Amino acid sequence: MADPNGGDYYVSRKRKLLRDFDRMAGRVRNVFVSPYGEEQTDALIGETRREYEALIPQLPYIGGKQPYTQFIIGAAWSLAMYRVLRAQGETLEAVGELIYEMDRAVLKAYPRFLRRLFGSMTFSRRYIRRLRKRAAESHECRYPGDYVYTFVEGDGETFDHGVDYLEGATCKFLQQQGASELGPYLCVADLLYSEMLDWGLIRTKTLAEGAEKCDFRFKKGGPTRVAVSASLRMTLQDRDPATGK
Repeated sequence: MADPNGGDYYVSRKRKLLRDFDRMAGRVRNVFVSPYGEEQTDALIGETRREYEALIPQLPYIGGKQPYTQFIIGAAWSLAMYRVLRAQGETLEAVGELIYEMDRAVLKAYPRFLRRLFGSMTFSRRYIRRLRKRAAESHECRYPGDYVYTFVEGDGETFDHGVDYLEGATCKFLQQQGASELGPYLCVADLLYSEMLDWGLIRTKTLAEGAEKCDFRFKKGGPTRVAVSASLRMTLQDRDPATGK
């Protein structure tokens, strides 16, 4: 059964969530300055913060303090920005490119050695053990807005381990908010994470683009092979995830 107090989880932490937003905004501010200038950037960040604050009570409770909760919070940041920029006439594609640049700026704020350290944790025995346990628990469907996923054992050759996401919390949240079209643009961040954290991610399809599952396969140190639709690839102008060029 879902935690009956789950609805208050984010509201009770609103002050911290807004501090985290301010920290993130500082890291990505330069992404906005180039196209919008200093003054308009300040206004956009302020409006986005207010939109995000309004979304906090609507965030789905998926178990509280656990890694995937941050995915929901990140999606709310992007959704808030999307709504603000769309109201000013920006296209979905333009916002998608900004989200990509924001994700890149956040990752590049960490030194390279830390990024590699974080990435290596994805292959540790402790992480795999906990991932396998959480995958099994997800099928109990304790929280309707949560992820449901299956752990996939590595084949010893082409990938070390994998995850099949059968239900996506981010997709469900965006659908509830009437913004499902934003989902594929959030998924493109997997390219960046794989390249910068050395995941060696192989992914051929996503729930956000209408597939029956997201098929993540990880190979430590391997090449990143993430399928991206032609329209998304055109939006991102075939940028190199490591350099953004």
